[in-house]
Amino acid sequence: MKIIDSHVHLAEFIHGRGASGELRAIGKGEAQYTDGTVLKLIPDELGEYSVTPEAVIRLMDRYNVEKAVLLQGDFLGYQTMYSYEAMKRYPDRFLAAATYDPFCKNRDRIVRHLFEQLEFRVVKFECSLGSGLMSAKPVFSLDGEIMEREFAFLDDHGITTVIDIGALGSESCQVDALKTSIKRHPSARFVVCHLLAPRQHMEAQMCEALRALALPNVWFDIASLQHNVEPDPEPYPIARRFLLDAVKIAGCDKILFGTDLPSNLCRYSYDQLIGLVAAHDALSENEKNLILYENAKKLFFE
Repeated sequence: MKIIDSHVHLAEFIHGRGASGELRAIGKGEAQYTDGTVLKLIPDELGEYSVTPEAVIRLMDRYNVEKAVLLQGDFLGYQTMYSYEAMKRYPDRFLAAATYDPFCKNRDRIVRHLFEQLEFRVVKFECSLGSGLMSAKPVFSLDGEIMEREFAFLDDHGITTVIDIGALGSESCQVDALKTSIKRHPSARFVVCHLLAPRQHMEAQMCEALRALALPNVWFDIASLQHNVEPDPEPYPIARRFLLDAVKIAGCDKILFGTDLPSNLCRYSYDQLIGLVAAHDALSENEKNLILYENAKKLFFE
């Protein structure tokens, strides 16, 4: 079975930020926030201080993963140009997404460089309270003036927008506002990350949010689903049920497989992450193929 991983992160160096301050690598795959919190972010098989494209390709080859979409976020630090260089070096394996801060003083020059000169075709916005734009800025509206400027520009340029609006129920998870913005741009394409990052007691809320956002131009990735609904030991019955909910609500052709590599490989094997779909006994072989491969191929690579 062929696979495309729609949610992967490279890291030349970890230089992130979030609600707990600066995040920097301290060795052995660990990183530390300035409030003292230590996290294991890189599995031993991928490296100690960085996640290189070559290390990721070796892992992809081991598990029959044909391609990967390289996303950005504040958690590991913006890796836009590092990912761009990886895509140029391995164009048959990677598609790189850009990111930028819409509040930057030189925003106009940045977007012209990224999307008109370098010709990025995907953008990722991390808006979460934990490590996204709203972790270091006051909460802003996803259908307000700032984001409408970005969505309009990206729509005009044919850019696919991948957006993480944070954990379900948080101030950044503005489902209605995002729906309003998406409906303003029916010709644009949007990917909402993590099935909205529900906890295991939030199945009803997740389903309601998915119904609101299940628009013709919206896809959903399932990256970190197992982690977000923990505790849920293998074979992950809660995550499987949530995935099936998403298939029934949004349609099997709108669900994308993703791993959130590298951090999830500190908790799960690549086999276990793939197995959430590949070993799901309520999905047909055609449905599994759509989620693991065909949907991402059509959205990102055609």
